[in-house]
Amino acid sequence: MKTKKYIRNTVISAMLFSLALVLPFFTGQIPKIGNMLLPMHLPIMFCGIFCGPWYGLAIGAAAPLVRSLFFGLPVFYPSAIAMALECATYGFFIGLLYRAFAKVGDFSALLALICSMLIGRAVWGCAMLTLLGLSSRTFTAAAFLSGAFVTALPGIIIQIVLIPVLTPVFKRLSEKKGK
Repeated sequence: MKTKKYIRNTVISAMLFSLALVLPFFTGQIPKIGNMLLPMHLPIMFCGIFCGPWYGLAIGAAAPLVRSLFFGLPVFYPSAIAMALECATYGFFIGLLYRAFAKVGDFSALLALICSMLIGRAVWGCAMLTLLGLSSRTFTAAAFLSGAFVTALPGIIIQIVLIPVLTPVFKRLSEKKGK
């Protein structure tokens, strides 16, 4: 039974990893639009929810780096590195918290999502600050708030709407397939 679950999680993770690489093409490789809609985050978050925190962490860490190396966006330093840490955090914490909040019922996905988004954005801010240097004048508190929340607001709204709505739908579909 463990082997079957391992294979299932590996296949789903691979599909979501591929989706994380492809979805940003729908933003037309324009970083400004990608920063607003956050297309790579959705598959990573779903991976954490459906496959578990370690799978979410793995594809979250790999997707921005692989995408940067193959397609040039996000720019490897500092963006892809900071995104890899941020997305790994999303994938891990949403998977961990989704299971921890399971008793809450239908709101478990929303609670896990909001918590993981806040933790992930804090990790991104710390990563950018570390990569650009503490004395950097380019990454200020205003730059953090703008990059983490203001510019990303459309993507945050998309995530808050889609993930809690689609999680039970995908869960029911996977349970039907498993029978």
